[in-house]
Amino acid sequence: MKYHAQIPYGGYWSTPFARWQGGFANLNSVEFAAHITRRELEKRSIEMDRFDYGILGITVPQHHSFYGLPWFMGLIGAPHVGGPTISQACATGTRLLLAAAQEIESGLATMALTVACDRTSNGPHVYYPNARAPGGTGTSENWVMDNFNCDPLGGHAMVDTAENVARKHGIGTGEQHELVLHRQAQYQDALADEKAFQKRYMTLPFEIPSANYRKTAETIDGDQGVMVSTAEGLEKLRPIMENGSVTFGGQTYPADGSAAIIVTTAERARELSTDPDIVIEILGFGLARTELAYMPEATIPAARDALGQAGCRLTDMDAIKSHNPFAVNDIVFARETGCDLLAMNNFGSPLIWGHPQGPTALRAIVELIEELAARGGGLGLFEGCAAGDTAMAVVIRVGGR
Repeated sequence: MKYHAQIPYGGYWSTPFARWQGGFANLNSVEFAAHITRRELEKRSIEMDRFDYGILGITVPQHHSFYGLPWFMGLIGAPHVGGPTISQACATGTRLLLAAAQEIESGLATMALTVACDRTSNGPHVYYPNARAPGGTGTSENWVMDNFNCDPLGGHAMVDTAENVARKHGIGTGEQHELVLHRQAQYQDALADEKAFQKRYMTLPFEIPSANYRKTAETIDGDQGVMVSTAEGLEKLRPIMENGSVTFGGQTYPADGSAAIIVTTAERARELSTDPDIVIEILGFGLARTELAYMPEATIPAARDALGQAGCRLTDMDAIKSHNPFAVNDIVFARETGCDLLAMNNFGSPLIWGHPQGPTALRAIVELIEELAARGGGLGLFEGCAAGDTAMAVVIRVGGR
């Protein structure tokens, strides 16, 4: 299948990602994303009145985020635009892309802005009243930490899902650490030549605004808080779980940031593209859910479904990108599909640059587009898991007109 919707080349961006409690920790993620969106659209000379649809992805509530997409579009100067607010954990970015493509496909919209934002720092502490409980006492929840540590269906933590898959497939700590070092080297390629690859889609140096957005509070030169691992350092780490294999070095970390992709008709994509000779087509999507507490395995059927809808095989892919909160994710995916483990995730991945949930997939898809463009075009697959043992995947083609 080939969707009619296209992505204009250069019609996307991402902030750097900042490790939680870093430079973005005290910025409302919706207001911050709106601040960045205004700047990036102005940089591309794209007028607000061209949009007729918008989708906001957010998984960690912020003050006023009940108003979601309509609030966001009002903040950027497009109060005429409506649309939904979507939360699908770490699959949110892929879901936004599908929702936008469907809206274009149905003829209900001609130009959609998909934006994802999240701030895992200082997540809300929620109190749920219960007047019928003894003494009228309710229950409370730390939105970020409690949900990392407990899936209500099984009572297990996220790391348990990685351990279950590692145990099932015989994936040891050493193999995970070797992959972490390789993924780290791939990320270094994105930093070469004064971050030339990242500057294809990210404004650097990056100015962090003050809380009132009237001045610059700090300037950073890229992702903030990325840990540089060494073989010696990883060797000293012990597994998080007793009798487990996953260490803190073999998993990602919570982060803050935002990312966006414009989805529109072929005609408008050509008009808005920073290089009209480059075409970015959306070929297929996949959604899957696996056995309870085996989250990393869900990417395998999701990818197969996306490839099936696109009419492609995995061997047709010129580049593969993943959301890999654990090194286990990539190892089991490569084992079960036969793809080249070391050739995946060129130029970086969430395992290294962090995990702000909503924007994670969008940034990875943007990097996939730029990797394909840099090699002169080709087919690409993105796949990534999400809370609830689910996953989504998308196949795209970057080529010429």
